[in-house]
Amino acid sequence: MSTASASWFQNQILTWYRQHGRHDLPWKQSMNPYNVWVSEIMLQQTQVATVIPYFSKFMKSFPTVTKLSQASMDAVLAHWAGLGYYARGRNLHKTATIIVEKFAGVFPNKVDELITLPGIGLSTAGAIVAQAFNQRATICDGNVKRVLSRFHCVSGSPTEKKVESTLWDLANFYTPKKQVADYTQAIMDIGATICTRSSPNCHACPLQKRCQAFIENKQALFPEKKLAKVIPTRTVFMLCALNTSAELLLQQRPTKGIWGGLWSLPEFSSKALLNDFIRNELGIKSFTLSPLEQMKHSFTHYHLDMKPMLTHLQSKVPKKLPTSFHWVKSDDMKQLGLPAPIKKILKYDSIRQKQRIT
Repeated sequence: MSTASASWFQNQILTWYRQHGRHDLPWKQSMNPYNVWVSEIMLQQTQVATVIPYFSKFMKSFPTVTKLSQASMDAVLAHWAGLGYYARGRNLHKTATIIVEKFAGVFPNKVDELITLPGIGLSTAGAIVAQAFNQRATICDGNVKRVLSRFHCVSGSPTEKKVESTLWDLANFYTPKKQVADYTQAIMDIGATICTRSSPNCHACPLQKRCQAFIENKQALFPEKKLAKVIPTRTVFMLCALNTSAELLLQQRPTKGIWGGLWSLPEFSSKALLNDFIRNELGIKSFTLSPLEQMKHSFTHYHLDMKPMLTHLQSKVPKKLPTSFHWVKSDDMKQLGLPAPIKKILKYDSIRQKQRIT
């Protein structure tokens, strides 16, 4: 590869971006480090169309890094509910606190410093430096990897270390010294809107003329996919318990793991264990359980088959429970971070008709 080939690649992308790029994205209206950082974290594993309303709402509640650092973790996760990959939300809050305390509220403008912060990897750090500071920095997210894999017909899955290293080298080779903010957004836009996973719109692509995959009609073969794994299914019973004060029993999950730090319905591996919990922990000997509609939810590594069980506890229940459990009023639930599937369970007609949860 030569300097001339890099120049051609850059010019094609930048010319396309001026005419067709997504200039109206909400985080593009004010390209400050805070906006870029929040948008980049939200865009990890999540499509732009999904992110836009979450970003707008998040910015209204937490308009600055200082406001975000001052907010409670529950408030942050409540705004994150539905986006998934909740570690991102927790890391946002942690990083905001570090930036305020260690950097006096000013974002670092060096990749080496940014990657020391929770949740900021090499590509995200590059995006912040390139777009917020318009300084040369390389990004190599999923969209960029797909464009480069096809353009050069790179063999192997991008998840393999050797292949990923090759793609990073290519990404660095093509990153220009000037107009880096536009270039960075442009190559991501091309990957997201033209060089898509399936049915890429090659005839609209500015790189088509020299794209090896297009020339050889191998677009569908790149990037190469890793071997699919059989994903197991895990079944859990969830307790939807309402007391005589119309309060719902919720449990805050551990900070690490699925739905980390969020509030959820108490979860059990069997119905027998759920019954034991009501009898032994809540001290209720007589109760009736009504099954609600089952729900399935898929994570990266497994499918979750949720079987919620509703009970209205008529007897007095103890106020003292393990620290992770709390009786919560309906209005207070709006302030807590609840996983999207749990929100759906709590909206079932069979619960609303009891006028306990609205």
